Amino acid sequence: MTIEIIAIAVVVLLAAILIYAATKPNTFRVQRATTIKSPPDKIFPLIDDLHAQRTWSPFEKDPAMKATHSGAPRGKGAAYEWSGNRQVGAGRVAITDTVPNSKVAMTLVMSRPFRCHNTVEFTVEPQGDAAVVTWAMQGPQPYIAKLMGTFIDCDKMCGREFEKGLAKLKTLAEA
Repeated sequence: MTIEIIAIAVVVLLAAILIYAATKPNTFRVQRATTIKSPPDKIFPLIDDLHAQRTWSPFEKDPAMKATHSGAPRGKGAAYEWSGNRQVGAGRVAITDTVPNSKVAMTLVMSRPFRCHNTVEFTVEPQGDAAVVTWAMQGPQPYIAKLMGTFIDCDKMCGREFEKGLAKLKTLAEA
């Protein structure tokens, strides 16, 4: 009788987890911001140029990573593809829109360690002698991501990387 009760409890728990995951939103958004004591025209080139982004990106963790730039040298049409170890995976990012000294929009397509197709946006908002830089990513959240999100706080995990990158960007732009 005890084994039957445990089995029923396990089935009920699994069903509850699966149902809970199904109730999560179909999209996600991760966003972090920092204030940089520098004018937007000094910050923007570090975001609008994918070569420059490599100097502050928190995702440049694999020294043996293969990376290729293509398209425009900077701004709309610039693209960056990479393939590396498990920490960095493989994917492509491309700038789809820019508003000088104000906004950079990108598409991010990952092929490993998991597949995704997200939108990334950086905004630079002047505030006196400084600027608030916001890094946001959003996209669809399929059921498997909802289920993973039940056990892993993806906002905290990605947000922590965004915070590291923004801190590096701040150091470079304030120098």
